[in-house]
Amino acid sequence: MPAADDARSKPARAPRRRLPLLLALVAVLAAAAAAAWFVLVRPQAPASSLPAPAQYVPMAPPFVVNLDETPAGPRYLQVEVQLLSRDPLAVEQLRRHEPALRARLLMLFAQQTYAGIADRAGKERLRAEALAEVQALMRAETGGPGAEDLLFTSFVTQ
Repeated sequence: MPAADDARSKPARAPRRRLPLLLALVAVLAAAAAAAWFVLVRPQAPASSLPAPAQYVPMAPPFVVNLDETPAGPRYLQVEVQLLSRDPLAVEQLRRHEPALRARLLMLFAQQTYAGIADRAGKERLRAEALAEVQALMRAETGGPGAEDLLFTSFVTQ
């Protein structure tokens, strides 16, 4: 009768051997379904979460102006300016209106005194005024501010 016992025990063991294979198949299908959901259905992050890349418009050559005379004699200001915008159309418009922008900034820089721009607060005030000049001209010409910021990339007084 041992042969009969073997015949009975083999069918009982066969489903147990298939159980790990069946579990592995279910796990693979679940992983595939999760991957498909992640790629196809998952809510996407808003595209505007990062700002557009900054584009810089250098205003060359540097501005050079006389400052109001002091008892020490004549003083000069040399400043390099770059305009920042994230809009490609605004960059084109800034380049198109650069002569008018340079004229306005030149007048603004020529009104400065050596004492008024000697410290950081004076330089920051001048930068804010220069940005306001640029944005005012661009609003008048294009209807938009054009530049998001104005940067002094070199600032020399002597």
